[in-house]
Amino acid sequence: MSVSTAALDSSVCAPLPVLGQDVTVPLVTGGEVTYAALDYAASAPALQRVWDDVAAYAPYYGSVHRGAGYLSQLSTDLFENSRRTVAEFLGCRADDQVVFTRSTTDSLNLLAAALPADCQVFVYETEHHASLLPWRNARVTYLNAPRTPGQAVETLERALADRDPYGPALVCVTGASNVTGELWPVKELAAAAHAHGARIVLDAAQLAPHHPVDIAELDVDWVAFSGHKLYAPFGSGVLAGRPDWLQAAEPYLAGGGASRKVARRADGGVDVDWHTTAARHEAGSPNVIGVYSIASACKALTEAGFDTLVAREQELVRRVREGLAEVPEVQVLSLFGDDAPRVGVISFVVRGWNSSHFAAALSAEYGIGVRDGLFCAHPLVRTLLGSDPQDPGECGAPEAEPGERSLNAIRVSFGAGTPDEHIERFLRAVSELVREGAQWKYRTEDGRCVPDRGEAARTV
Repeated sequence: MSVSTAALDSSVCAPLPVLGQDVTVPLVTGGEVTYAALDYAASAPALQRVWDDVAAYAPYYGSVHRGAGYLSQLSTDLFENSRRTVAEFLGCRADDQVVFTRSTTDSLNLLAAALPADCQVFVYETEHHASLLPWRNARVTYLNAPRTPGQAVETLERALADRDPYGPALVCVTGASNVTGELWPVKELAAAAHAHGARIVLDAAQLAPHHPVDIAELDVDWVAFSGHKLYAPFGSGVLAGRPDWLQAAEPYLAGGGASRKVARRADGGVDVDWHTTAARHEAGSPNVIGVYSIASACKALTEAGFDTLVAREQELVRRVREGLAEVPEVQVLSLFGDDAPRVGVISFVVRGWNSSHFAAALSAEYGIGVRDGLFCAHPLVRTLLGSDPQDPGECGAPEAEPGERSLNAIRVSFGAGTPDEHIERFLRAVSELVREGAQWKYRTEDGRCVPDRGEAARTV
């Protein structure tokens, strides 16, 4: 998998319109500034196109699969057409199923519940917790963090070759790291998995918003992603891929919609005939608006031209990396090295700073929203920071005081809706904070670093 790094004049390719682009926020130093949303890896702002599509549909909202009325029929058509749109967006094979879930986490837990008996799961320690933790009822082999894409493939091949007894196996791997943004060799890992009789699921939560994902071309068995990272609000997700394990498993949730026929037995029990389609794992009233918002986002990204969006984002990545490199105190975190292809997700630490203090100052003094912590990828961040697994530090909850070193990091992330000005403001802010220090005093309150409303730390 490769990404073009050709520079692009951003005046030729404007950012896509997103909600909140004109929102202003107060500064602790006085006045207001337009908010710079640079936390796309957590939740990307909704595309204006998605919001408009949902608003146009909202008056026609109705129940799906159950109603004879016009609005119910219209909503059912919209729901199922959304499934087809997502399948096309992902390059699904003819027999693949698209199951709608609540999120990537929900999708991977669904797949974990559908694993065949005695299935062995192979997962790198570098995974987000959504793909690291769901496999509680399986035999799990955790693979050490590789330092090159080639090492990732070699590590997997050795682990698969050594497994005993030989039986069903699943490999779980991210497409793009939610910590470093680096792209993983998904196609090569899929080939290695299949060569050893295993299947592979791709966590595309950070990949799908930034780069085309084609199930057939990558030859993965399943793909999982979240709508809220794909510029679509309302809490929906997708698990798409091969139907056999899903059809053979008990429904993820038991209830209406998952069953085709329910009948009482003579002994007083109940017989259930479950669906074999995606509905088997979609019990209950589905999030129709959330599903439609995902489909709308898929269409918007496709119509905007993914090649153009990727090229513009790569220019922003270049600017951020070059800007951070000019500040000696900044250390950018990486597994695969400076030349590794990556999406718009970059994590770093600043020598002499508590990461949460630095992130708080970016917000309070510059109106810039980033993320600090371990990013729900604790083993990976600890590996990148060279810390002992038992050292203190939690995801988003600093234990060090402002100014002290902390065992967490700062993450800046951006995408199709990011204006150039937000990137330039971020780089100026980093340079100024390192050079001159924070303008305000900060304290830890309820596990967060917040401005102290007392005296300024220096002359404003």
